[in-house]
Amino acid sequence: MQRFELTQYSQHLNRDMHILVHGHDGLPILAFPTQDSLCDNYEGFGMIDTVADYIESGQIQFFTVDTIDRESWSDTFGDKGHRAWMQECYFRYIVEEALPYIMEVNGTGRQPVTMGCSLGATHAAIVFLRRPDLFGGMLGLSGCYNAPDFWDGWCNDVLYDNSPTSFLENMPEDHPYIDIYNQKKIIICAGQGPWEEQGLPSVHHLKSIFSRKGIGAWVDLWGYDVCHDWPWWKKQIRYFLPYLLEN
Repeated sequence: MQRFELTQYSQHLNRDMHILVHGHDGLPILAFPTQDSLCDNYEGFGMIDTVADYIESGQIQFFTVDTIDRESWSDTFGDKGHRAWMQECYFRYIVEEALPYIMEVNGTGRQPVTMGCSLGATHAAIVFLRRPDLFGGMLGLSGCYNAPDFWDGWCNDVLYDNSPTSFLENMPEDHPYIDIYNQKKIIICAGQGPWEEQGLPSVHHLKSIFSRKGIGAWVDLWGYDVCHDWPWWKKQIRYFLPYLLEN
């Protein structure tokens, strides 16, 4: 399997950021790590091994990015406005700096599908739902999609833009993004077992928004034995990948 790491200085974040690439061809997948993790997260927990056949056959190419969660979502004692701004800077890094890099390396001309597990799913949803014109779809596994839940209920205009339940709730039903969403594949999946409680209300909220606004998303709730952990996320990615790869 082809594997290499890209290092890029981010003007938005004022630091080097890293992208770990697995594969040589195929649908680009922009993968966001779990909370506070870096680009080796999927490799370290065996997710790359789980989809190795898809990677080695050239069906998908994995691009796993770093996070800066410790300065935004996880900095519970930090200044709330600064934390929100750091998340916005991260969003801009992904869209304006990492995405062109990924498109150049992949070379297929296909728009990346965003994916993530846990807080990585939150990032995947933010990026795709804010800019569906730039991305091919999304796969969110066990995410929490209401940003104020991480800010003790606090929100300002910047955090609002990074809270999918917030900005989608108020999106006009004739917004041009609605048509774009319906041309892409949107998958939101969560279990209903241990440690899934925090994200489930936002999953149900998203499902309601999608239904009311006519957005054809696949919101799939798995059983009460399905917990918030890697063994289930590995089963879920195997389950959903064939759908993402359909023409």
